[in-house]
Amino acid sequence: MRIEKPENSYAALDEMIAHVESLVNALGLKYRILRLCGGDMSFTSAITYDFELWSAAQGRWLEISSVSNFESYQANRLKCRYKDQDGKMQLVHTLNGSSLALPRVVAALLEDNQKEGYIEIPEVLRPYTGFDRID
Repeated sequence: MRIEKPENSYAALDEMIAHVESLVNALGLKYRILRLCGGDMSFTSAITYDFELWSAAQGRWLEISSVSNFESYQANRLKCRYKDQDGKMQLVHTLNGSSLALPRVVAALLEDNQKEGYIEIPEVLRPYTGFDRID
């Protein structure tokens, strides 16, 4: 969850989207970003973006992350406010974002990095795995 002044909330949303996108790009995964329509969002969200990875095994796109701006809806219920420059109480904006759905990311890494007889570990993960391939 992120809390911002209203005038900063959409810039914060862009930062959150860019963060998730940088993770997916670093892993070298095939993805798309969807801006959800009103019927697909929760009624509390002002705007929501979903990240999806292509699953070759399932032949479809799978959601791995979601980033939303709830504007003042959650803040109103929480009574989360701040004083502006004039000393007047104002509602903050709240944003929510999930990082990555790990099981789907692992599946995509295994599917997308298959070579003849082995699975190649993405360069960015090698310092953590200590190896560059799974035989």
